[in-house]
Amino acid sequence: MENKFIKINSVSELHKLMRLPKPKHPLVSLISYKDIQYDVIESSTKAILNFYMVSIKHNADCKFNYGQNYYDFDEGVLAFMEPGQIASATQNGNTQPEGWLLVFHPDLIRNYPIAKNIKNYGFFSYAIHEALHLSEAEEEMIGEIFKNIEKEYNHSIDQFSQDVMVSQIELLLNYSNRFYNRQFITPENSQQ
Repeated sequence: MENKFIKINSVSELHKLMRLPKPKHPLVSLISYKDIQYDVIESSTKAILNFYMVSIKHNADCKFNYGQNYYDFDEGVLAFMEPGQIASATQNGNTQPEGWLLVFHPDLIRNYPIAKNIKNYGFFSYAIHEALHLSEAEEEMIGEIFKNIEKEYNHSIDQFSQDVMVSQIELLLNYSNRFYNRQFITPENSQQ
């Protein structure tokens, strides 16, 4: 079976492709996995996303291909992608996954310090060979941040909307960075 490639340049294009209503903001979207229709893209299709993606899934019987690696999504797994990377997903079973897909265009953060610092979050890299597995406490904390992002996403746009949204995304990435570094502390480093 030959792989097909599609390039998705904007949050609006992603919504259209997934048969979702138009996004509430042109540069950012928070999508519940319960709202995604999995029959819209063939499993052999690989997507090139030209925006950032942060995903947390639960109860998902699927595999996510990112770079040269496959990841199983189970309880409390976070995955990250930066613009220009290639990914695909395969839904294995009939279980409806739960969780969130946060996507944001680089233009959202362009005028903020995070635009320069985002390259320091190593978990966006293809070189990472493992998804971030969260403890229950970490998952609860990340869940609260996603709830705050959801509230802001559903709030009417005003002059502070972008500042607040970018702050919430930066908070999510900072906690993710903390948890990622915890996950990869070697036993010898933890004994020092």
